[in-house]
Amino acid sequence: MRPRISLLTLGVADLERSVVFYRDGLGLPTDGIVGREFEHGAVAFFELAGGLKLALWAQDDLAHDTG
Repeated sequence: MRPRISLLTLGVADLERSVVFYRDGLGLPTDGIVGREFEHGAVAFFELAGGLKLALWAQDDLAHDTG
């Protein structure tokens, strides 16, 4: 087995502004924010090279999820 990273998660202060930066500023592809129907579930995923995905979560939601 070869170790690899397939998902990188970042907690951000403002999820909507961060999506604008990564999508519009850096040009990364995304379907936008998903999971809004769940409390603390809003997240945005970005496809990166080599199968790596970047996930952006609001810091408060990420803190709630990790306890």
